[in-house]
Amino acid sequence: MEKGLVIERVAQLIGVYVPSVGKTFKGIPRGKLLKRTKIYAGDRVLGNIVDAETFAIEEVEERKNILIRPPIANVDRVICVMTIQKPEFDNYLLDSLLVVYDHVGCEPVVVFNKTDLLDEEGRGELERWSELYSKAGYEVVHVSAKTGKGIEEVVELVEGDICILAGPSGVGKSTILKYLTGEELRIGEISEKTQRGKHTTTGVKLIPFGKNSFIGDTPGFSRVEVLQFVSRKSVKNYFREFLRYECRYPDCLHVKEPGCGVKEAVKKGEISCERYKSYLKMLREYLEELSEICG
Repeated sequence: MEKGLVIERVAQLIGVYVPSVGKTFKGIPRGKLLKRTKIYAGDRVLGNIVDAETFAIEEVEERKNILIRPPIANVDRVICVMTIQKPEFDNYLLDSLLVVYDHVGCEPVVVFNKTDLLDEEGRGELERWSELYSKAGYEVVHVSAKTGKGIEEVVELVEGDICILAGPSGVGKSTILKYLTGEELRIGEISEKTQRGKHTTTGVKLIPFGKNSFIGDTPGFSRVEVLQFVSRKSVKNYFREFLRYECRYPDCLHVKEPGCGVKEAVKKGEISCERYKSYLKMLREYLEELSEICG
């Protein structure tokens, strides 16, 4: 049987890219797959080429992971696209994305777009947040999809992987995707009134890119409820900088327990208050001594 990769899934349409012939076919599930298996973009499949347009899908290989929004499987890397201005940076949203994608087994990368549009204050904020996330353990890239600055670094990051671009509406995900692949997708506009994206990309499509790599866009969104994806006691495991410290109790939640190494690190400035506040917000916790901990 031939090996294929599902690179498009919109409603009932399934597009299967077959590397051996370098062509995309219309995928048709066969046999038991029709009843028992849901097929996602990113699925690696086995089957047969029926004719010049059709690929019969006989088997879906075991998945590495499955994302819920968008419904896509086997994602290696997620490019979390944010902006400092237009729209204004939302660090809690980014922290939530990082936790969720780490949890499902995708390597997140922080990309700050529209760096060419920043004023002096914005450039200062860009450096501050970039340093914060670098110290926390994430790769950070500065790009301008308009001028092309930093795009080559993104190219190197995604080569050989199945990747997606994620982030809120209006940050330029579709523009980056167009710059990388040359494919025209619907580009969200920024509302002058709300500074939010007016439109978002629909459907799930992975575009062949580079050598054995594929990249796709995701719907824009402005909110992620972490506890819908990650158990409350496990959230701490996806704040990478927390893992560098030991606590008196192995099951410490870093909230009200005595002998907490993480809270001590926050007091010393080794862990940023912004990240710790995001963590508490995810757990829906309030600490009266937070101002004391954060100085």
